[in-house]
Amino acid sequence: MTRPRSVAISRQPQPALWHWLGGGLAVVSVGLFATLARAEAPTIVAHGISTFGDLKYPADFKHFDLVNPDAPKGGRMTFRGTGASSTFDSLNPFILKGEAAQGLGMLYDSLLSGSPDEPDAGYGLIAESLEYPEDRSWVTFTMRPEARFSDGAPITADDVVFTYEVLRDKGEPSYKVILKDIEKVEALGPHKVKFTFRPGVATRDLPALAGGLSILPRHYYETVDFAESTLTPPVGSGQFLVKNVQPGRSIEYCRNPDYWGKALPVNIGSANFDCYVYEYYSDTTAAFEAFKSGGYLFQQEFSSLIWATAYDFPALTKGWVKREELADNNPSGTQGYWFNLRREKFQDERVRQALGMMFNFEWSNETLFFGLYKRTDSFFENSPLQAEGLPEGEELALLEEFRDQLPPEIFTEPAFSPEISSTRQLDRGALRKASALMDAAGWAVGSDGMRRNAKGEKFTLEFIEDQPSMDRVLNPYIANLRALGIDARLTRVDSAQIQQRQEDFNYDIMAGRFVMSLTPSMELRQIFASESANAKGSANLSGLADPVVDALIEKLVQAKSRDEVQVRARALDRVMRAKHIWVPNWYSGKYLVAYWDIFGKPDQQPPYSRGDGLWWSDADKLGKLKAEGALR
Repeated sequence: MTRPRSVAISRQPQPALWHWLGGGLAVVSVGLFATLARAEAPTIVAHGISTFGDLKYPADFKHFDLVNPDAPKGGRMTFRGTGASSTFDSLNPFILKGEAAQGLGMLYDSLLSGSPDEPDAGYGLIAESLEYPEDRSWVTFTMRPEARFSDGAPITADDVVFTYEVLRDKGEPSYKVILKDIEKVEALGPHKVKFTFRPGVATRDLPALAGGLSILPRHYYETVDFAESTLTPPVGSGQFLVKNVQPGRSIEYCRNPDYWGKALPVNIGSANFDCYVYEYYSDTTAAFEAFKSGGYLFQQEFSSLIWATAYDFPALTKGWVKREELADNNPSGTQGYWFNLRREKFQDERVRQALGMMFNFEWSNETLFFGLYKRTDSFFENSPLQAEGLPEGEELALLEEFRDQLPPEIFTEPAFSPEISSTRQLDRGALRKASALMDAAGWAVGSDGMRRNAKGEKFTLEFIEDQPSMDRVLNPYIANLRALGIDARLTRVDSAQIQQRQEDFNYDIMAGRFVMSLTPSMELRQIFASESANAKGSANLSGLADPVVDALIEKLVQAKSRDEVQVRARALDRVMRAKHIWVPNWYSGKYLVAYWDIFGKPDQQPPYSRGDGLWWSDADKLGKLKAEGALR
């Protein structure tokens, strides 16, 4: 089954190059390596930082363990362009205006870069070192004087200050949430910049936030309007340039031959292709047909139907294309249909629970998904952050603080999970329970079989979708909802419309998927906190605005150990599951990938990504396939 569109969230507004190429939405969080003492106060000076505990790699490390340091550079990697829509018309990923192309993170470097085998560590990229007090109330980065923008201009502390200010003042509205805990950013010299954080805020992850910002050139935006979308390739700070743009069709990024940082330890063995290309297609069927003929070279498959029935094409049977199921050790994605609680008809939890009951996962999995999936019930599915059973121990103690604001069943019943339905499309038992809930909520069935409230208003529910491949899931769900008396319907819109309606919160129910971190933190404010509920373009699809959820998010942000993160995440998960803000979907816990067999790759897959960011072009394999007529 094609998954719902992913909604981009990150603790860092624009991921460093490493994370764009690693095949998944990774998060840079950054701690402790070496301690020095200054006369006025003890501080920590380091080559990197980690959320909890020591860094794996010492200051003199040569490269990360999982890379091939001798990987050859050259060749091309091509992907299908995906994202919120199947097109693009902008090369500015920092604003709401326009639909940004995929892969633009490759144009930018950040002060810190992540590690392939640590979930929450960062090492110096533009920054040579960093200094901070034990309470992390501020952080100072010493930058590499050799660092250059793509036009050759030096990257200075003034550019870091500009980056913070322009994102805060002119970036998409979510940046105000992301950056709100930064009090000021100041240049202490040409290559030294200090971030000071607001008093009283949780500071555990704020050095990572600062270190993860994509650095933008002040001099370039003196003559270019940052607030406008554009198809003119911008000046960047990373090792790739935009080479070719065909709006809505394809974008090609190629290596900057003058990139200053190619020999840095964090860059050795990664970004091995000379060019990366994203090809855009109107729909899933067109894209798959193109992949089968070599139109692009790497495919992560999200359709269970295609995975189960269509991978028998000639290129695969001849061995030219490889198919693999790779382990995914991240939380499996918070995927579902999100109710828009900003609309009055969804305010009653009983209504939301009833509507959720009518989605029959068991029938869908057996009939439509070929048994490939498991039911999602947690916001942190497939991870130790998922709530289980009754609350106890430290989790119970935490929830006790909010007992008077929580429903009693939080303490007396296991964490909510959707009931198992029959393998008939319409489960009569679920229909009876849902009917009782709708009746109790004041939505009675009229003579026409449709439910109305006391004002005589019909209960309508509009699904919007731009992918025909979703019809086979949505139409049976809609039929079940109509059996409940809901005037449910599916409206086909184009990708630009669905993106605009999402940004304007103009929908009843929205499909979406969030990729969660093993160390969830400030990014949760963008998805579930009151402050983002009405921020235009925010990732808070449901419009959730709840004081207990807000308080639990802040406690999670303040967690000082891995154990505390798990306890507090479970409490948050338990509370949100009881609110029925979504109809949870499904997950597999694997990356389903296929690729043309022209690549070399390390012996071991990184634990927190697909790992294709570490692959390289194998000249012998490519030559063999060309000789056999497989590729041009």
